[in-house]
Amino acid sequence: MGTTNLPFSMSRLRRATLLQSTDERESELATVRNYFNSEGFSRWNKIYSDSDEVNKVQLDIRTGHDQTISKILKWFDDDSNTPGLGVKDKTLCDCGCGVGSLAIPLLERGAIVSASDISSSMVDEAERRTPSHLKTKANFFTSDLESVTGKYDTVCCVDVAIHYPTEQFKDMIGSLCDLSERRLIFSFAPKTWYFTGLKKFGELFPGPSKATRAYLHEEKIVEEELSKRGFKIERREFTGTNFYFSTLFEAVKL
Repeated sequence: MGTTNLPFSMSRLRRATLLQSTDERESELATVRNYFNSEGFSRWNKIYSDSDEVNKVQLDIRTGHDQTISKILKWFDDDSNTPGLGVKDKTLCDCGCGVGSLAIPLLERGAIVSASDISSSMVDEAERRTPSHLKTKANFFTSDLESVTGKYDTVCCVDVAIHYPTEQFKDMIGSLCDLSERRLIFSFAPKTWYFTGLKKFGELFPGPSKATRAYLHEEKIVEEELSKRGFKIERREFTGTNFYFSTLFEAVKL
């Protein structure tokens, strides 16, 4: 009797686990959305600007993020010397665009940019920062990453993966790959013994800036997930400051 009921019981268990995982993810997304629409927006808007109203940690994070953006733009600029590889008149999707730190420079280089963020406050600020003469080639909209649709020459997702636990992170990579016709540019906080220890040390000092969870990811998992979906890593960079660390991949479709 127990053996007969086992498949049914396991099926119910799997469904219950999936529902619980979905509910937890929805709750986490809501937390991230609410944070970046409230005090988080004020904090990160200052970090991603020239404001002097930042402390030493925030200034260090700004420096690290700016370095990552500069490395991506250098890739695009280097490609512009090869016919057919430049971004001019190419479609780009910037998932998790924040205040437009990457989207706006890409518009300035002639790209047709579709940029989204889970925070409407971030999207509004990105639109506000975009020069009026570039807005005809820009589409800023509010959306979680999984709900973005369409096909784009290049998909970018910078400093967003830190909000995704491992299992959802794998699905996130899949969603990004589905959007890309040629190339994916993607950054994440790498999981190493040193950065794991640094993160745990930081968790000993909770405060208002710890409003959302932070997840680190193994490079091997990223490479495996990209390979499963037919992408190969062409270029990689690492940016590390005192409080900011990020691995950057460019993956191309095979």
